[in-house]
Amino acid sequence: MIQDIDDTKMPLLDHLIELRRRLLWSVVALAIGFFICLYFARDIFAFLAQPLLKAGQGKIIYTDIFEAFFVEIKVAFFSAMMLAFPVIATQIWRFVAPGLYANEKRAFLPFLLMTPVLFTAGAAMAYYVAMPVALKFLLGFSGDVGGIQQEALPGVGNYLGFVMKFLFGFGVAFLLPVLLMLLERAGIVTLAQLKAGRRYAVVGIAAVSAVLTPPDILSQILLLVPMYLLYELAIIAIRLTGQKSASSNDPATDSADT
Repeated sequence: MIQDIDDTKMPLLDHLIELRRRLLWSVVALAIGFFICLYFARDIFAFLAQPLLKAGQGKIIYTDIFEAFFVEIKVAFFSAMMLAFPVIATQIWRFVAPGLYANEKRAFLPFLLMTPVLFTAGAAMAYYVAMPVALKFLLGFSGDVGGIQQEALPGVGNYLGFVMKFLFGFGVAFLLPVLLMLLERAGIVTLAQLKAGRRYAVVGIAAVSAVLTPPDILSQILLLVPMYLLYELAIIAIRLTGQKSASSNDPATDSADT
């Protein structure tokens, strides 16, 4: 029988050296990405400000003398995190993979590959769909209020926080299928429990949507509906992968092959 995992035990010091090397590569990738993104920080922020501009708000201010500078730093850091994610994920995989069996590698690798795809899909929906709706709602409070002219003058730091909340909130929310499939593979939940827990899932998703979006009902629905569809997609994916695994492990199939 050919073993698909190395049975030799690596000393703790070697584990720590290997971990340090992987962390070093991740930090170097993040640092390189940071300086590249810092050079283009204004262009990146200009891209992030497009939904605000399309919503009719052509002015953004800063009242703290250091605010605009720190906004560019934050923009560069968040952008570098996304830019360096493939390298960081690769280093995580190279550190974890030697301790996994071949079947565990086959199970874990797709989740690692799905994560950036689903996160990007969630961030794209936030940017192109949810943010314009939310901004239109929030900027709608401008105008005459009892004889007083109320005008929206968002600050750069406040707007960046708003954007990051949407992008990361929707991006993480779209990772729901990955989380559910990992929990099912780990034996924490079962397919039957996921099917029976649909009503509780709707309540939980509604609570998450209320936290991650403005108080208007339309923005909440824009997150609630895709998250529930992703929940159903996870159930379908678990069922299909479970059937495939059962057929591959079927003794009748094995005996027929022999």
